Amino acid sequence: MANLKEIRNRITSIGSTMQITSAMKMVSAAKLKKAQDAITQMRPYANKLTELLQSLSATLEGDVGGVYSEQREVSKVLLVVITSNRGLCGGFNSSVIKAAVKNVEDNYKGKQVELLTIGKKGNDLLSKDFSVVENHNEIFDDLTFDNVAAIAETIMTLFAEGKYDKVELVYNQFKNAATQIETIEQFLPIEPIKGNVNVNTDYIFEPGKAEIVLELIPKSLKTQLYKAIRDSFASEHGARMTAMHKATDNATELRDDLLLTYNKARQAAITNEILEIVGGAEALNN
Repeated sequence: MANLKEIRNRITSIGSTMQITSAMKMVSAAKLKKAQDAITQMRPYANKLTELLQSLSATLEGDVGGVYSEQREVSKVLLVVITSNRGLCGGFNSSVIKAAVKNVEDNYKGKQVELLTIGKKGNDLLSKDFSVVENHNEIFDDLTFDNVAAIAETIMTLFAEGKYDKVELVYNQFKNAATQIETIEQFLPIEPIKGNVNVNTDYIFEPGKAEIVLELIPKSLKTQLYKAIRDSFASEHGARMTAMHKATDNATELRDDLLLTYNKARQAAITNEILEIVGGAEALNN
């Protein structure tokens, strides 16, 4: 059994760890509230924009999507992998990285696959095995629509120039603080509309439906990427808050066990001292 001094040192060390993990949990909880509000407020807009685009496209003949809806034989693929810049968030980053690797192995074996990473953790691991054409760690320092739109425009240009035949987003979709859903979402080309779309014909379009669709497509793509990054950002703070909560609980349990061990060891030491005193007194009397 460890001596009392070693046990006291371990109890002090675990107490310090508990203070750190508890503080990180509270910080993540505060950041999560803001990030969660941002993504929940944005989703209705993004969904309505997609719905409007589908409704307009369904009433038009021919290919109104232009170069962004061009379906090509897939030989070159770009994966946009969204992770975080920091760790201590459980399996948040590893789940996205595993999903990206599995996607390549299952669907694009033998094809040329390159990555555009958003987040330091994903870039550090994936750059060892894949070609990373761009990395945008800085986006989380100032997460605004304009900054994300610049990245989306770069991706759209690369696709339009024929450098890639398909672009997919790999990220964690936010459900709640404890649950993140691994998501692989096609970004380009724009997927054709499936099924019948109900169209409200009471709208008056100016200058025209085709012009509006061509205007909406770039905006919709930028919004899609922004929503994915916002989802990932909220998921990161939810995962970190949950991880730090579990770490604090584990540290508390370990500290309690050590306190029990310390008290038992201290009690045993006192008992031994009493026995030695009694034994010495008996020896003197004899």
